[in-house]
Amino acid sequence: MDKTAAFISLGCKVNSYETEAIRSMFENAGYKIVDFKDAADVYVVNTCTVTNIADRKSRQMLHKARKQNENAIIAAVGCYVQAAKDKLLEDGSVDIVVGNNKKTELLELVEQCLKAGSDRDAENAGETGRNTETGSRVAVSDVSSQRLYEDMNVSSVMERTRAFIKIQDGCNRFCSYCIIPYVRGRIRSRDEADILAEIKKLADNGYKEFVLTGIHISSYGMEKRDDAGQTGIHNPLAALIDKIGAIPGVERIRTGSLEPGIITEDFIRAISGVRQFCPHFHLSLQSGSDTVLARMNRQYTSKEYYDKVLMLRKFYENPSITTDIIVGFPGETDKEFEETVSFAEKVGFARTHVFKYSRREGTRAAAMPGQIPEKVKHERSERLINLSNRAASEYRELFMGRIEKILVEEEYKLDNVYYQLGHNERYVKLAVQSETDLTNRLINARVKEKLHEDIMICEIIH
Repeated sequence: MDKTAAFISLGCKVNSYETEAIRSMFENAGYKIVDFKDAADVYVVNTCTVTNIADRKSRQMLHKARKQNENAIIAAVGCYVQAAKDKLLEDGSVDIVVGNNKKTELLELVEQCLKAGSDRDAENAGETGRNTETGSRVAVSDVSSQRLYEDMNVSSVMERTRAFIKIQDGCNRFCSYCIIPYVRGRIRSRDEADILAEIKKLADNGYKEFVLTGIHISSYGMEKRDDAGQTGIHNPLAALIDKIGAIPGVERIRTGSLEPGIITEDFIRAISGVRQFCPHFHLSLQSGSDTVLARMNRQYTSKEYYDKVLMLRKFYENPSITTDIIVGFPGETDKEFEETVSFAEKVGFARTHVFKYSRREGTRAAAMPGQIPEKVKHERSERLINLSNRAASEYRELFMGRIEKILVEEEYKLDNVYYQLGHNERYVKLAVQSETDLTNRLINARVKEKLHEDIMICEIIH
């Protein structure tokens, strides 16, 4: 009988990529992959620890897996493991705990568990081995000392059109609210040849759009910066994008979240020369108040950020500029919040992800005075969300009457009418009415009207 394995990924796109890589590892070893809600021999929970809520969700998923099959092997991997290994070792729901930079060892540990069965008396095998008190198998190292990128690869992904490609791990910034540098370690960049080989394989398999992701992709290649100059492009990320654009079958290239500091005229000039690069920039802001930015340790001012926005708009027509904003950061006054509101109005973001500050133990911000009451955070969040929705609607209106290229991603049904739904290069949702499956096809269509919420309806141009 086939051994079965189920997977769930919590948190960011980096976790999603790593879960796909682990899933491929198990699939190649002969495991049958089943849905997480089904009975399985092995459950893998790729955990998140960005907030206390994420910690709780991680624990809930582990306990859910145990309830689904009391005899299954339950593996907790990732960021929450890195932050709370000892707590997990005391949890009777968990058989295996694997931290960051050790995920490639998971299959071997699972095989050991399956072979050992119910035996809980094995000898202690050291850092990567058996915990004699709990019976758990452990692979957790101090990520702060890691300098090598952990090689993980995917040959297929769950989405049919778009593939996320992890290009780096770790972060050196230490924003005062963020636990991630402590659980992901310092920046480590993936080998360029490995990235290009993975994208070529996926492009050969029919994927057309590639999103470069990582913990802090603006720092990609900075620890080995001399390599970038071989292309004549001096920023390593821009050099990588240039090489990806030369791969046959690649129709679109996007990046995950970027820091304002990477946006220079040289960088934009380089990527604007790559036909497939999409003018969609998720430029992380967090606050429009300089005093709050300083407390966050964000290392730029609102003016510097706005200068980058103007630079992007100089090179691209109506680029999609999206962002994240945290409201209710410790000590945020009414005046500071109003500065953020005014700044967001001034920029006119295509989309804003609004987060209420969540106190995270282990960060400097958790110990800061002036923690904001939940009621105030909620009120500020609602106001900024309303502003964001208006700005997003105004941005979508810019495309009315224009001919746009849509990469169709899925079928969408509304009021018994079938549509083919996808995005244009600037990541605006567009749909054409059709019962024919157009998934993974690039089509030209004229934007006609609003369909529903954030979707615009188009007519195909033949």
